[in-house]
Amino acid sequence: MLNVHLVPHTHDDVGWLKTVDQYYYGDRNNIQHAGVQYILDSVVDQLLKNPDRRFIYVETAFFYRWWKQQSSSMQQTVKQLVDEGRLEFVNGGWCMSDEATTHYSAVIDQMTLGLRFLNETFGVCGRPRVAWHIDPFGHAREHASMFAQMGFDGFFFGRVDYQDRARRMKDKEQELLWRASSSLTPPMADLFTGILPNGYNPPDGFCWDQLCDDAPIRDDPDLEDYNVDDVVTRFLKAANTQALAYKTNHIIMTMGSDFQYENANLWYKNLDKLILYVNANQSSGSKVNLLYSTPSCYLQELHRANLTWPLKEDDFFPYADAAHDFWTGYFTSRPALKRYERISNSNLQTCNQLEVLGGPASRKGPFGAGDSQTLSKAMAVAQHHDAVSGTEKQHVANDYAKRLAEGWQHCQVLVSNSLASLRGSSAEIIYCDNLNISVCPLTEASKKFSVGVYNPLAHPVTWPVRLPVNGTAYGVTDATGKPVDSQVCVFPVSRSTQDVRRNRGFARNELVFQVQAPPLGFSTYFVSLTQDQPPPPSSPQRGAPPVIQNKYLQVTFDPDTGLLSGLSNLETKQTIKLTQNFYWYNSSRGNNAESKQPSGAYIFRPNSSTPLVVSKTAKVQSFQVKHSVVQEVRQRFSPWVSQVVRLYADSKALELEWTVGPVPINDWQGKEVITRLDTSIKTSQLFYTDSNGREVLQRRKDFRPTWELKQTEPIAGNYYPINSRAFLKDDEDQLTVVTDRSQGGSSLQNGSLEIMLHRRLLFDDYRGVDEALNEASEIFPDGLVVRGRLFLTLDHPASAADTHRPLAQQVVLQPLLTFTDGDLSPETQLEFSGLQAALPSAVHLLTLSQWDKDSVLLRLEHQFQSDESQVNSRPVTVNLQKLFSTLDVLGVSELNLSANQWKDEMKRFEWSPQKGTDPSVTEVTLRPMEIRTFLLRVSRR
Repeated sequence: MLNVHLVPHTHDDVGWLKTVDQYYYGDRNNIQHAGVQYILDSVVDQLLKNPDRRFIYVETAFFYRWWKQQSSSMQQTVKQLVDEGRLEFVNGGWCMSDEATTHYSAVIDQMTLGLRFLNETFGVCGRPRVAWHIDPFGHAREHASMFAQMGFDGFFFGRVDYQDRARRMKDKEQELLWRASSSLTPPMADLFTGILPNGYNPPDGFCWDQLCDDAPIRDDPDLEDYNVDDVVTRFLKAANTQALAYKTNHIIMTMGSDFQYENANLWYKNLDKLILYVNANQSSGSKVNLLYSTPSCYLQELHRANLTWPLKEDDFFPYADAAHDFWTGYFTSRPALKRYERISNSNLQTCNQLEVLGGPASRKGPFGAGDSQTLSKAMAVAQHHDAVSGTEKQHVANDYAKRLAEGWQHCQVLVSNSLASLRGSSAEIIYCDNLNISVCPLTEASKKFSVGVYNPLAHPVTWPVRLPVNGTAYGVTDATGKPVDSQVCVFPVSRSTQDVRRNRGFARNELVFQVQAPPLGFSTYFVSLTQDQPPPPSSPQRGAPPVIQNKYLQVTFDPDTGLLSGLSNLETKQTIKLTQNFYWYNSSRGNNAESKQPSGAYIFRPNSSTPLVVSKTAKVQSFQVKHSVVQEVRQRFSPWVSQVVRLYADSKALELEWTVGPVPINDWQGKEVITRLDTSIKTSQLFYTDSNGREVLQRRKDFRPTWELKQTEPIAGNYYPINSRAFLKDDEDQLTVVTDRSQGGSSLQNGSLEIMLHRRLLFDDYRGVDEALNEASEIFPDGLVVRGRLFLTLDHPASAADTHRPLAQQVVLQPLLTFTDGDLSPETQLEFSGLQAALPSAVHLLTLSQWDKDSVLLRLEHQFQSDESQVNSRPVTVNLQKLFSTLDVLGVSELNLSANQWKDEMKRFEWSPQKGTDPSVTEVTLRPMEIRTFLLRVSRR
């Protein structure tokens, strides 16, 4: 028999055209008819009417809301449906996360949040066995690696490049084994992967939702338009055609789509008939058998087939659904939201850590009741594939940002309570969330204040602090009273800066000094005004200096153009030619004779392969003081593009702080703005990008590892997601660029790396948003101004990761600054570390959060790949009992990555032999790229 697994399902976006609340309640149906609460009501009702019926559900963010509103009798009914396998959860995260623009730590958190709810509510029968990413626009290798480590037996998705799909259909390779890590020992990161036949829709002609137009099954021969024979004939043809592209006698059909089953009776009544009449043909010799099924049941049959499957070791980026339709624009879309999501992730980790370190007093203390859950849920929603991806309507993007802001307000209370407990002082703590635009009312007005620096990393950190001030000289001291070098710079004036600061801040200068903070702890610095009269101690000099340097790096500029001209590592005696400038691509308007596809929120389609330069020269101001904290060169390329090149005294990285916007559209032409680094490195068409902030993949221009590419878009077809870093290298030199948010980029010429910074478009790209990506607001009525930073390091390839791995973690988990006006009380504790000692350099503390009253969740990660460092690509052992300074570890239990199964009980289908677990309990060994998750039973000292 050809067994056709019919999988009833709905795809419920956690925000897209409507906000998550509007989708749940069925509000704003003038935008899109969709109401998730009615879907769940209707599905449960229909499942109860026929024990053969099945349904799968994915988005725990919605199910959690619905579940809370049900009566206890309804909850018992649903539990019975789950226990009997009639209602099955798949994927199970809070959302179906994007795969190109998400950071691995946030993905793990959102999966943990959703899977924990399912575990605690339904037990083992509610635990998803299959990962299900039917809508994301390309697929990351790191996601597959994480899903394997979460215990999933398989992974199904709907979107794959049209050329890749055609080749796989011909060769029957739409089902494969994905080896998702080059460092982890197989099968730890191996994951069976299936590409669904119709995206995630039913076959043509068989959609019976209220949103569809297909004819129902009319099975009364006494009435007009009897069509059973026609339906059966058409379905048998569809099933047999689909079977030609798959290897076994089992195929899967997704019977549902976006926000379907609001009236589930329509679907189930017709599916019942379809199964009845198609299977009735078996008595006449038909070899097709229909059954209600789920992805896990289908996967079980594939496993039983005991076949060999093609192996894949790269990823599924970039994705195109037609020759000129590459979905590579969303790698950069809504750059401000992408940055805010990354900051919010850092804030959440700090909040979680301080809830543990501060104990019960953190949740209820002198500043009120605080919690981490509000921000945790907001961050989980923000991982959705139409959230941080930037592919939602503007009012929905605003809602995502609002949720993150509200979550951070809840966390601020918790953080303040925790710091008050750890410091022994209830002095008011102030947060300056607008330091990115140089606004902080306290530092601008106060003559004496303290700065608290909390470090969420498990290693000591040195970090530059830049505060808006109005004085011209300040004294800065550390927690021991030792003076700290500081510097006051005249505030850079540009039109965009003036616009953004109007009515929000009045600082004339910036105070700059470097702080140090212990691992998982805080330090305190004191700032006092010493001079309030002009002139400032540091004043700008016109023209580019020939060179700026510290003890690690030397940076040269072209005196004629004001542009960068070279970068040297003084320790390793390396020098490369390096120029950098800003360009834009004019966006296709979709009126090209070859294709009507324009650029939009999803799709990047420039109308030319040659970008236009913003300016061939930069107007330059430089700030240099002997023994200074920082040396700056400020470059102005146009009224809407400027940059500050910074080199701090103790930094091994060159900082490029770019400001772009408002992007002009006076020519009614959308623009996609890039910065391009041109070097003397001999790259041989190769470049490297990270996958979700973890492992790095090699890329080659106009090439795909698993099929022969016919390149139709020479720019967009070579763009890849850059989540935290990209690099160029040859045998001698490696230039690594660490980013502060997810962006798109490529290497289109040897020795060149370009990164897209901002997009302002005037046309929709016909993928459903029905809105141009043209961001503006009350603050930015003329268009969005975006500011960000790139960090450049130059090393030998064999040691480059020793610099860029910890640097990238510092950018993701940056120190949190808090402020207190005036003096602190004498008994205030000014320094604290939650660790007995810093972790080894290869080990990153990924998660520390309160699990329940007596337990904390701990994740430790080996942050190096197996072949990228002679020093750090080795196994490392950590003693958990000697980890914390304020907690005694009473017991240790190891969990899977998503913390919803005990590690020793996690069983997956053995597509290849399993590997044993580490027998040690409190001394744990981490191998390259390994993440280990523990539940620690603790007591406070």
